[in-house]
Amino acid sequence: MQLNVLVIGGGAREHALVAAIKASPRAQVWCAPGNAGIAELASCVKVQPDDLQSMLTLVKEFSIDLTVVGPENPLAAGIVDAWEEHGYRIFGPRRDAAMLEASKVWAKKFMSRHDVPTAGYRIFTDYSKAREFVKESVPPLVIKADGLAAGKGVIVAEDESTALEALDRIMRDEEFGEAGREVVIEEFLEGDELSVLAVTDGETIIMTPPAQDHKRIWDGDRGPNTGGMGAYSPVPVAGVELVEDVRKRIIEPTIRGMASEGRSYRGVLYAGLMITSDGPKVLEFNVRFGDPETQVLLPLYRGSFLDMVDATCQGKLHQHKARWSDEAAACVVLAAEGYPGPYEKGIPIDGIDEALASGVEVFHAGTARREGQFVTAGGRVLSVVGKGADLQKALERAYSGVASISFSGMHYRRDIGARALAY
Repeated sequence: MQLNVLVIGGGAREHALVAAIKASPRAQVWCAPGNAGIAELASCVKVQPDDLQSMLTLVKEFSIDLTVVGPENPLAAGIVDAWEEHGYRIFGPRRDAAMLEASKVWAKKFMSRHDVPTAGYRIFTDYSKAREFVKESVPPLVIKADGLAAGKGVIVAEDESTALEALDRIMRDEEFGEAGREVVIEEFLEGDELSVLAVTDGETIIMTPPAQDHKRIWDGDRGPNTGGMGAYSPVPVAGVELVEDVRKRIIEPTIRGMASEGRSYRGVLYAGLMITSDGPKVLEFNVRFGDPETQVLLPLYRGSFLDMVDATCQGKLHQHKARWSDEAAACVVLAAEGYPGPYEKGIPIDGIDEALASGVEVFHAGTARREGQFVTAGGRVLSVVGKGADLQKALERAYSGVASISFSGMHYRRDIGARALAY
């Protein structure tokens, strides 16, 4: 039976979601707002993700059977609640469950209530008291704006002056608006970062292979945090025993804890972890597919992704069998000059067809079409993904694809996966 599917969002993650859904012969796909790359696979409609009323009109107009939400803002705004009130199927958690990402303060308190391991922390609403705490603490520290800040509201401060500057940006200068009314100041955790995603209908849990993101803008994990500059999967440090430990100590207690508080969780739960000498600890929860992790995980999926999503929405995930490739996948993000700060748009992009011909996948993030040519339209422009029998081969293929693509000011990290190869 054909399913009319709407994917909400317009980045490389949504391009990967559309491609995975489109792989099912029974899928007819729309995307709002989409981008120039997505438009080659789906019908794109220029409606913004936070315009829930217009989005609801789309669902009615195109007889959408299933909606898949990419970004976090619509989930935090209650899109799932609105769809369910009208009897529409939608993949994602309700507003009360989306609090795990929408408020870092709430998430920290939740983890404390349910003994989910995480970094030690203090919460501040008073700017002066937060400054006093920083001056009394031993750096490094992690400063986090409470609310949603497009992945940029977390600042790792390696010295006191950087920590104080972070407080100024968040609390005094209100760089992130209302998201910065409260801040979380955390202890700095050392170890290997790991992203683990779990698809759940509130009962059954399907774990994806672990992935590792690269948040900092420059090689060697230097510079400010971004939305993610690359990723790879699987991760050598995350063996079967560690993944099972994450399931038992973090994923299952979180899903159970949410249910016990009347916040049944359905959709995908993203756990950003640090593997410390004391075991895995949660750095953050996201309530949607990660970006760029999705770009490496979905190309490795060997079941029907559409069937898994649909089963989740219907509470029948126990009937779905998930299968993953034994291959490795690596993603390199190509960014515009100036990102994660201000950047120009409308710069012509060359070489995408040549990259595709070399066997890589190219997922569009910030692109548009102008007079028949792809041009830049965002800070993160493209995700280039290579697959191979092992990580070395996947990285070689990804970087070979990158070498085919060019646009003025293009920059990217040249050390994606380097720690894994050294390991």
